[in-house]
Amino acid sequence: MADNILELKNITKVFPGVKALDKVSVSIQRGTVHALVGENGAGKSTLIKVLAGIYHPEEGEVFLDGVKVDLRTPYESQQKGISVVHQELKMSETLSVAENVFLGNLMYKGRIVDWKGMRQRASEMLRELGVPMDVTVAVERLSVAQKQMVEICKAINRNCKVLIMDEPSATLTEKEQSLMFNTIRKLKENGVTIIYISHRMEEVFDLSDHVSVLRDGAHIATLPVANVTRDELVSMMVGRAVAHDYPRSAKALGEVVLEARGIKRKGVLNDISFQLRRGEVLGVAGLVGAGRTELARAVLGIDRIDAGEILLHGKPVKIDSFRKAIGLGLSLVPEDRKSQGLVQIATVSRNICMVNMDAVSHGFVMDASRERQVSQEYVEKMDISTPNVETEAQYLSGGNQQKVVIAKWLLEDSEIVILDEPTRGIDVGAKSEIHRLIVDLAEKGKSILMISSELPEIVGMSDRVMVIHEGNLVGEFKRGEATPEKIMALCI
Repeated sequence: MADNILELKNITKVFPGVKALDKVSVSIQRGTVHALVGENGAGKSTLIKVLAGIYHPEEGEVFLDGVKVDLRTPYESQQKGISVVHQELKMSETLSVAENVFLGNLMYKGRIVDWKGMRQRASEMLRELGVPMDVTVAVERLSVAQKQMVEICKAINRNCKVLIMDEPSATLTEKEQSLMFNTIRKLKENGVTIIYISHRMEEVFDLSDHVSVLRDGAHIATLPVANVTRDELVSMMVGRAVAHDYPRSAKALGEVVLEARGIKRKGVLNDISFQLRRGEVLGVAGLVGAGRTELARAVLGIDRIDAGEILLHGKPVKIDSFRKAIGLGLSLVPEDRKSQGLVQIATVSRNICMVNMDAVSHGFVMDASRERQVSQEYVEKMDISTPNVETEAQYLSGGNQQKVVIAKWLLEDSEIVILDEPTRGIDVGAKSEIHRLIVDLAEKGKSILMISSELPEIVGMSDRVMVIHEGNLVGEFKRGEATPEKIMALCI
């Protein structure tokens, strides 16, 4: 019989109108990396919150080391050896690395806090993970990858037996991802069990020993990774076959719609010029921090520029605010949809209609009935999974939230759409639907500027690719010329 460190039996969790988990039973073997996959809304986040003591299930049991445990608070969960590194890191930014590692678990000499001992121990743990760093530095000065390492050290310091990692590579560069994967392997060698949540299939197959699939709150299967193919896994996740080929094909492009000339912003952008044509998908590649998002913000008037000009249809325009950009037919689907793309506590209908209130108003009076009708049309058109249009956006899955953000700009009927990491953190099924939506927009004559860290996506979806490195435009490829290897060579 397998040595299971963790067993979940018939876990059921219900929210108003939604059964998030339906009698889920999963066993996790000791000292392994166990991947947990499924579409957004499949129940992955709910399940890990049950293990983290954030949610308490209506039914079911959790066994740790063969003993039934009742995890009613995060503190109880941590005390029993279960820790979570969340996708959105929650740290005390102004405290030092060592202080974060020992937060809530201070070392003492007698009655006095042993600051020197904590700094030494934190340094030792980071060196053992292969990421030595100055433990006296404030966490706010660290990169995302370094912050994740600090969170892992915090878990180790609490004698973590099971470490749950939720999309840990979502915002990391390729080099940082490699470092993270090495750390996971070291933890496994040291006997720590890892539950790894990811939408990236290559990571699942590279790192994991076993994989469990959730769909619509139900447990579909648990299998050794060696016994399943990518296509089989994806089919189990979505309950249907998903086309993996990118739907973009070579198309004749129209006239130049947007042109940037000599855009400069001190320390960020260095003399960048480009053109965007009608019906074109122009991909923007580069490492995190290269200046891709900063270029989009400069074009949209969100950040001021020191030099350069923007032309629309050949005529210079002054875009000094995002409101001005919207009025000129530009829109942005931001990288951080939760804080920048949506009002989380507003309804789906309000989020869809908030930019173009004229479409649902009579003069200065909003027509609530018309708002619901218009938003329902976009929910159906974009296959947004929501109980109804009056559901708050915060209760939707990541992929459905992204569709709401895009629907908002479809209603506005923007001529130029800037997409910043449009498929980050969403599942394979929703990703395929977003890709199809991008193609439909381009075929209708919309012009798309698409920023993405996923090189296959950049290559597969773009008519042209421009590469940015440290604020400089360092290369451009036509469709058919670009390969991930060529792009990465310029990125670095």
